[in-house]
Amino acid sequence: MRCDLLFDLDQTLLDFHASEKLALKAVLEAQGLEFSQQRYDAFKQINKSLWLEFEKGEITKPQLFETRFRRLFELCGCDVDKMDLAQINSDFIDAMAKSGVLMDGALELLERLTKDIADVRIYIVTNGVTRNALGRIASTGLDRFISEVFVSEEIGAAKPAKEFFDAVTKAIGEPDESYLVIGDSLTSDMLGAKNAGLTSCWFMPCGDVQQAIADYEIDLTAADFDELYEVICRWSAEI
Repeated sequence: MRCDLLFDLDQTLLDFHASEKLALKAVLEAQGLEFSQQRYDAFKQINKSLWLEFEKGEITKPQLFETRFRRLFELCGCDVDKMDLAQINSDFIDAMAKSGVLMDGALELLERLTKDIADVRIYIVTNGVTRNALGRIASTGLDRFISEVFVSEEIGAAKPAKEFFDAVTKAIGEPDESYLVIGDSLTSDMLGAKNAGLTSCWFMPCGDVQQAIADYEIDLTAADFDELYEVICRWSAEI
């Protein structure tokens, strides 16, 4: 049977935070503000909480994008009513799209998988922004190994919704047994795999691992890229 690997993008193959930091520095400086670790940490926390709300369907993506910069610039003491927050967010996404940063070992992993597994296909499944995701994928060379990129804004549903993964598997057209969802997020990737009835591999598990495995019905785990390679090879040989 063919092996269809559904990889999350951020903090699985690409270092989202490294790109985010570079892009935020550019955006702050364009507004005449100084970049600092304190401001970056505040933005990260704001962004994380809003993405969790988005995954739960509590806010829309446009609301997320505007709110994150509204809250950040309010913390900076700016008059946000005089700022074009949508344009600032667009500039931020454009800056990120040019600043792809690989997780250490990610490219080598995809090279090994495509070389050593006879009938493997690699896909990206992400809740990100299309031009951001495609830009960073191309800038890092990941695109050489990827068959297709599935983005929530194109599909019309977001991870962890079953509808997102149903759309992905329908587009690929292989039996459910051929898919392995690989990602770092419990609330997005692992819950999404559980909702869709697909095999899951939690990458870089942390916290109460055994409880998370039970709660999200996680099938496989891998702490680093070498272990992930071995896990995928064993799984592919068994399906």
